[in-house]
Amino acid sequence: MPTEADFRVDPPTAAGERELLQGFLDFQRGTFLWKTAGLTGEQLVQAKIEPSTMTLLGLVRHLAEVERYWFQLCLAGRPVELALWTEEHPDGDFDLVDPARAEEDLADLREMIRLSDELAAGYSLDDTFRRPRGDEQHSVRYLYIHLIEEYARHNGHADLLRERTDGLTGE
Repeated sequence: MPTEADFRVDPPTAAGERELLQGFLDFQRGTFLWKTAGLTGEQLVQAKIEPSTMTLLGLVRHLAEVERYWFQLCLAGRPVELALWTEEHPDGDFDLVDPARAEEDLADLREMIRLSDELAAGYSLDDTFRRPRGDEQHSVRYLYIHLIEEYARHNGHADLLRERTDGLTGE
């Protein structure tokens, strides 16, 4: 069974702002990847907290789309297709899960994390950008804090789902 140490490293406790932000984001990402490790596709699509239909695989897909949206589309201005958030299926990331695609979806999340870090490294924390449909400016600092919050929130969901699936616990 995968252990916590296989996926995450404690963030620094005394470092510069950029290193602290990256450390906390890496810690939250690693926590999420740990919570999804070692499960089958069937286990990843089990909704275990009624009446919610949320699943670990839905969270995997959601977080990959969040990374893609914020770093590639918003920050870097790249034309990317958000295939999981459509008018027909606005919650497609959660609703259209397929256990046969679990490994592919996990690989996509890992690739989005890698690409997000690569893109963010080219910007200072004070650099700003606008969302495609928004007027307000967002700083790269805001982006880090928002992603830390996003992962931390969903790690709480993942904790409950994983414990209900096979008993794995841990912060």
